Order: sequence, then C-alpha cells, then structure tokens
Amino acid sequence: MIEAMMGKRVTLFCGIYIYTGKLVGFNAQHVKLEDAGIVYETGAFTDAKWRDCQSLPNYWYVAIQSIESFGELKIARERYGEAIND
Repeated sequence: MIEAMMGKRVTLFCGIYIYTGKLVGFNAQHVKLEDAGIVYETGAFTDAKWRDCQSLPNYWYVAIQSIESFGELKIARERYGEAIND
C-alpha cells in the first residue's frame, strides 16, 4: 500500500512521534523521507499547516515497524516561516 504513495508528501503516525515528508524510498525495514519534518503540535487536522513542524536534516529514515498509520495530510507545511507545497 505504501508504494502507491511514492513521490507524495506523506504523514506517518508512529508510536511517539509524527513524521512528514516526501516519500522517496522504502524497503522491508524503513521508509525514506525527503524534506522531512517532525510534528510536535498538529493544530486542527483541517488546517493547511502544522502548528509546530520542525525540519529534519537531509533524508530521514523511519522504521516501518514503528508506523501505526500513514496517509496524505496537511500537504502544506511551514518551513522557515513560509508554506511549502509539493
């Protein structure tokens, strides 16, 4: 199922954290995100931007076993004070 989301900005709900980024790769153990961020405050899910999303450096890898759910959510996210849209 996750392969259908390749190239899209996805949101990964994990046991503790929420990650967001462009899905650019995956294997049996990890997914690879580009332009990734970690979400500390979501705000309303109907809002266009996260209330607090901090950018992560370079590519970011998340263990598949830690992902509880995933999908496209809040396509725009704030980075350096401006909205980023993919």
